[in-house]
Amino acid sequence: MTGLYLKSLTLSHFRSHRRAELTLDGRPVAIFGANGAGKTNILEAVSLMSPGRGLRGAAAEDMGRKPEGVGWKLSGVLQSLHQVHEVVTWAEPGASRQVTIDDKAAAQVALGRIARMTWLVPVMDRLWIEGADGRRKFLDRLAMSFEPNHAQAVLTYEKAMRERNRLLKDQQRDAHWYAALEAQMAKAGGDIQANRARTVALIIGAQMQAETAFPAAELQLLHAEGAADGPEGEEALADAFAESRPRDLMAGRTLVGPHRADLAAVYAEKGMPAKECSTGEQKALLVSLILAHGRALSQDFGAPPMLLLDEVSAHLDADRRAALYDEIVALGAQAFMTGTGPELFTELGDRAMHIHVSEDAGQSRIEEVDP
Repeated sequence: MTGLYLKSLTLSHFRSHRRAELTLDGRPVAIFGANGAGKTNILEAVSLMSPGRGLRGAAAEDMGRKPEGVGWKLSGVLQSLHQVHEVVTWAEPGASRQVTIDDKAAAQVALGRIARMTWLVPVMDRLWIEGADGRRKFLDRLAMSFEPNHAQAVLTYEKAMRERNRLLKDQQRDAHWYAALEAQMAKAGGDIQANRARTVALIIGAQMQAETAFPAAELQLLHAEGAADGPEGEEALADAFAESRPRDLMAGRTLVGPHRADLAAVYAEKGMPAKECSTGEQKALLVSLILAHGRALSQDFGAPPMLLLDEVSAHLDADRRAALYDEIVALGAQAFMTGTGPELFTELGDRAMHIHVSEDAGQSRIEEVDP
């Protein structure tokens, strides 16, 4: 079997799991158990097979099993198209996260070239009604799947902007101090804008090409909240940063650039902004985007991404839940899904692996069960 999926995963001293092993076969994985049993911890471990801080956005030092304080380690065997890779990532106490791929030290961005994934977690249920920052991070995670170097562009931009903001707060007025930083921000910012625009275009195309039980979203990439127009591309951004210095000095921060961008969505059938939709409709729109992203990436990369869907059944009725499972199976994605009970995954049957997670005398237990 080719495609993109984890064949095995071993957790050592990670979160609640002293040691846990999963042997997988590429089918979706339904993980159920009581609250606090460690289901989301497994999804977080899978998410660390990609660049970044994982689905919780946690620091490496916070991922170790308490109170042991010995660090943590994750080992995975990854099928990536026609190749198989051994991925190991770990962090020792007080140290940053390390990665090896096939026994060779690697930068985290290298993970993005062999493993593409995206996720939905309960906190994202409020994506459409809270601040633009969460929507930018959501879009950047999708963009990273299409262009792994997007992560580096974001880091470069944010680092240069922090240094520029420090100059602004200190009321530095020498143009030479700003020029080099603004050049870095303009180059990285132009790449960020291009990657985001391509991602939105691909997702829109994937939505139009497929019939689905989930509502389509009309997407628009904004330069700032409510602003469809703004500087775009390296040259325009460089000019905008220079022109904005007087205003930025008064504010003590950078007021223009990709860090102000937003993603607007409208429930297409109803013509209603996502932020005004019901909770269930907002969740359905999110699921729709994740599925469209999977279809688009399957065409672009050659395989759908791995999907991490934490408590995915929340706010989905039984019909939509069954439709989601049908679409995941049709997509061919290895989706890791969590829920409190096996009844939430009945519609999947033997199309998925069913794994029960429990805790016994302070030790986690992971066992595959019949559907």
